[in-house]
Amino acid sequence: MKQGLIVTFLGTGTSQGIPIIGSNHPVCLSTDPKDKRLRVAVLISWNGYHYVIDCGPDFRQQMLSNPIPQLDGILFTHEHADHTAGIDDIRPFFFRQGDIPIYAMERVVHSLKRRFDYIFADEDRYPGAPAVQVHLIDKDNPFTLNGLEVIPIEAYHNRLPILGFRMHDFVYLTDVKRMERSEIEKLKNLKVLVVNALRLEPHYSHFNLEEALDFAAQIGAERTYFTHISHLLGFHEEVQKELPPNVFLAYDNLKITIS
Repeated sequence: MKQGLIVTFLGTGTSQGIPIIGSNHPVCLSTDPKDKRLRVAVLISWNGYHYVIDCGPDFRQQMLSNPIPQLDGILFTHEHADHTAGIDDIRPFFFRQGDIPIYAMERVVHSLKRRFDYIFADEDRYPGAPAVQVHLIDKDNPFTLNGLEVIPIEAYHNRLPILGFRMHDFVYLTDVKRMERSEIEKLKNLKVLVVNALRLEPHYSHFNLEEALDFAAQIGAERTYFTHISHLLGFHEEVQKELPPNVFLAYDNLKITIS
């Protein structure tokens, strides 16, 4: 890999985003741009290649804010709507490039086929519908994207197995509540860890702030960024002041480079 990874945080919010529709919560009324959070996703770029991890309902807006010349593929962590509902908006890329590669667990592909059957149709395709090339992945088998090795990492979102991804010294995890020790072993010697920190109070399927901080300390990456943040975590600037020196709240459109 000639160039370091460039990671763009396309969205750092939870399933409802921030602000929440109709909410009068102070964080939802904040004028600080860092308190405005689209649904969670990242763009990974290197050597002219561009992949996104997850494709939620804000995908169109995210691509307009962070334009790329082509979309080389989508990696899906799991099938929930805030991570998949934007798949129809790959159409502009499809019209220019043809079928868009997607990488997902078999269970996730089945879910996408049920909800977006017209995208996966083999015959009698509706004119204008996008199409994808399906690549099945699982926690036990690394794969390669244009010379970059990707190591899938299994975590649990309540009882649901989901995937995160390691690319060199960078790991992206979201919607994590627990991990088996064998998967944590995949997280050694990281420069950058990204993981969810939903709110202050405990949650049944996500790390809260205390759990995320404990996990960050256990992994010991040079830098850790928290994502999948709800309004209940608090104001960005106030929370950031209370974090350890090497731990940061990610925010929408933040770019970092991992050399």
